[in-house]
Amino acid sequence: MTMIQGTKENPWKLKTPPQSSDYEMYKDEKDGVAIIVCTVGKTVLHYDYRCLDDLHAMLKQHGDWIELGSADEQKPAKEGTVEAWGRSPENPVGGWYGLKKGLRGRFGMYIPPLMEELGLAEVEHNARNNRMRAI
Repeated sequence: MTMIQGTKENPWKLKTPPQSSDYEMYKDEKDGVAIIVCTVGKTVLHYDYRCLDDLHAMLKQHGDWIELGSADEQKPAKEGTVEAWGRSPENPVGGWYGLKKGLRGRFGMYIPPLMEELGLAEVEHNARNNRMRAI
């Protein structure tokens, strides 16, 4: 029997875009809302599960490569990047897809490899300045 991937028992095992760090993600529910639980070392981040469909739609509309631009919540995101979109008042949720105050950033680091794993996007794996595009 094959286990469904993306559960707490069988999380997605991923690497950051530069392939420098391992982390895990799985789908869960919190307060009746579907979330993505992202575990990096001892740090646990939460993202709104909607971000997968919303980011895919944005990438499709964009139609070309877009820089990831990952940044911590406390740092400003570079304009025109996946990170900036993931916290923009103009995105479909009107702000942060990250759900844990203080740990809402790094959207452009951890969500793109999951989208690649799910066959929704292509992600570059350079040492820095990686980009992604919809499939």
